[in-house]
Amino acid sequence: MSDKTAKRSQAIALAYREGSAAPRVVAKGKGMLAEKIIEKAREAGIFVHDSPEMVALLMQVDLDSQIPPQLYRAVAELLAFIYMLERGEDIAAPDFSYLSETTQENSVVSDTHHSDLL
Repeated sequence: MSDKTAKRSQAIALAYREGSAAPRVVAKGKGMLAEKIIEKAREAGIFVHDSPEMVALLMQVDLDSQIPPQLYRAVAELLAFIYMLERGEDIAAPDFSYLSETTQENSVVSDTHHSDLL
């Protein structure tokens, strides 16, 4: 485990099934639980991407809920990046620094009745 991985305090796992309206948050946690999520993902051969800005927003989404529409673009960029990596393309990771403005100014609210960027 690298120093960078050991210092992560939060982790989110997303899952997307073809035909679904949007990816779902299937696991999230802080501290030791975050490390366990990352460890299990790596053991399963699942790509782990480090994006504090995206994690900060996704931590606000309820477990087993779809991501809110306000995060579709960022998550789509991440999924496209992962698909290109899986095809063996040499591509730079997307820059999600623009999400830090959203993190500072807004909150993502998600429950079974309401998803909105406040």
